Amino acid sequence: MAKDQKGVEDLSEREAGDELERLAQEISRHDVFYHTQDTPEISDSEYDLLSTRNRLIELRFPHLKRKDSPSERVGAPVQGRFPKVRHARVMLSLENAFDDQEVLEFAARVRRFLGLDQDTPVEMTAEPKIDGLSATLRYEKGVLRLGATRGDGREGEDVTQNLKTIGDIPKQLSGTGWPDILEVRGEVFMGKADFEALNVNQLAAGKTPFSNPRNAAAGSLRQLDPGITVTRPLRYYAYGWGEISSWSMQTQREVMSAFEDWGFKLNPLLKLCPQVSGALAHYNTIEKARADLDYDIDGVVYKIDRLDWQKRLGEVSRAPRWAIAHKFPAEKAETILEGVDFQVGRTGALTPVARLTPVTVGGVVVRNATLHNADEIARLGVKIGDRVQIQRAGDVIPQILTVIDSPAGASEIIFPTHCPICNSAVVREGDDVVARCTGGLICEAQRVERLKHFVSRAAFDIEGLGAKQIENFYNEGLVQSPVDIFTLEARDKTSNEKLAEREGWGSQSVSNLFDAIREKRTIAFHRFLYGLGVRHVGETTARLLAINYISADRFLDEMLKLGDTISSASDDLKAIDGIGPKVVDSIADFFGEDHNRKVVAELRREITILDAEVPSEETPIAGKTLVFTGTMQEMTRSEAKARAEAMGARVSSSISARTDFLVAGPGAGSKLKKALDLKVQVLDEKAWLKLTRT
Repeated sequence: MAKDQKGVEDLSEREAGDELERLAQEISRHDVFYHTQDTPEISDSEYDLLSTRNRLIELRFPHLKRKDSPSERVGAPVQGRFPKVRHARVMLSLENAFDDQEVLEFAARVRRFLGLDQDTPVEMTAEPKIDGLSATLRYEKGVLRLGATRGDGREGEDVTQNLKTIGDIPKQLSGTGWPDILEVRGEVFMGKADFEALNVNQLAAGKTPFSNPRNAAAGSLRQLDPGITVTRPLRYYAYGWGEISSWSMQTQREVMSAFEDWGFKLNPLLKLCPQVSGALAHYNTIEKARADLDYDIDGVVYKIDRLDWQKRLGEVSRAPRWAIAHKFPAEKAETILEGVDFQVGRTGALTPVARLTPVTVGGVVVRNATLHNADEIARLGVKIGDRVQIQRAGDVIPQILTVIDSPAGASEIIFPTHCPICNSAVVREGDDVVARCTGGLICEAQRVERLKHFVSRAAFDIEGLGAKQIENFYNEGLVQSPVDIFTLEARDKTSNEKLAEREGWGSQSVSNLFDAIREKRTIAFHRFLYGLGVRHVGETTARLLAINYISADRFLDEMLKLGDTISSASDDLKAIDGIGPKVVDSIADFFGEDHNRKVVAELRREITILDAEVPSEETPIAGKTLVFTGTMQEMTRSEAKARAEAMGARVSSSISARTDFLVAGPGAGSKLKKALDLKVQVLDEKAWLKLTRT
């Protein structure tokens, strides 16, 4: 927990929901800077602060988890400079631990999930977490056929020719025993000495030097001309795998040894540790050696060694349960607080942002830091003109930890009583720590931000229509509502001032924009839902709702009944595992507003919303709704739920007429009785295991 923030344990439920919303927006923005544009505004430690705070709040308030939550996302969408590649297996990210205790908790979770006793050894590998960029290599019959970036985890960029220029990457596998299809995953990076030499050459050629080795590696790999990439000293260490046709490996370490035999380089500090205590000891060894390594690292990655345990543990939406990254401590610095700006978010939340005398922290120049809210300003006792200590860690922008010195001339920070954008009153409701503008849709900041959200990468993701274009179109009166995007082309045809005649536009760019808009007239259900900007309905929640309702028409019709006391719509929504009362209330509030229903109705006339995708692999429970009750004997409840979801099923927490199966173990109570009353098919654990192993 960052010292400069209100403690997670002190947050009210409303404060927690607002903070999760802020974190989701900030992290999403920085994901694009880091993964897509290769121009991060913050350091890894800053990013980790945001991610950590987000995770801690989710742990305390699991029902508030946004499922567009940053904890459910990997990377960012590809830009289109290279052909897109759909990964055969999702390229996952990793959960983070920031101290020894969190690593011990990770090991304890593994034991609980697998039902292991304390005497069973849990071996794990430990290796440095290199600060580079992930790339996957697909070999067919031992020959490199495809190389791609991570992208958003599901889809990356085809950079095969550029990856072939890296000497560490074999074009033909060595040795024997490799499978016919093998995807090797690893980290592309640049050594510190090579980075310094590259920047010397950049300056000598009159070019802008790179800010750090990670940016240099990313920029080098994503050159359109492989002839440029080949001149850059890129390296590659293998650390894992994606799709494989078949093999008989039983441990992580065995696989990594095979990779070495087949021609790949591994990190020389990779080590098999017999217990978590050994892994922590190796972490300390690596941390002490960090400054002397010729490449940047920001932590150590632990992976459960047994592959059968990895398979049982499975994964959550963005990260495996069998691995974790133990990050190094955040870096700190001192600087002067020069002023405070107040930003207005799309929900009206006012966020104070400190303007700092620029200071370098961990290789990144920091100019701004979050102050969160009025309560945090009061807690810190910070004033304009103070010398403050800042920290870069898992948050999107740095944190102010404490006041070092407050000179006589320092001035109080005055929190506005009226919105700096629309001059509407600013209020705090109940115990809400966040102050909000009451202007709603009359506030330009909120209207513009909601439109930006609508076209954001996880929503409609219209190529050529980003935040900057939305701002311009809004200011020029061209786009005031989401539906205006889809009527833009028709209106342009009858306009006296054609879009192509405006500054920065031409006939080709306008044609490309209209093509991109037409392409998004057909949209995935979860993207449409996320794009509406319903409070507390993030990317993951939108996917969860889409999977459970399948049809957007059905969902929207049901949501309009939420206020009807004789309807089961609210109960059906609450029964979805992962949907809490705050989400239900937010959806009800949204669809209870006339202007929101109007926007949805207008959009439905302009677009086609696809039904949610059903799993491509047919399983006996794909598309079915399951409820678990009682005690499981051969696996834990968590493992059973994970298996069901991996096979395309929906897991609910309560029985209804829409439940397909109740899996009942010893100790089943009221849920079993209700299932029998509703004639829901009941399976014991033996039948459940037989069904899922078919």
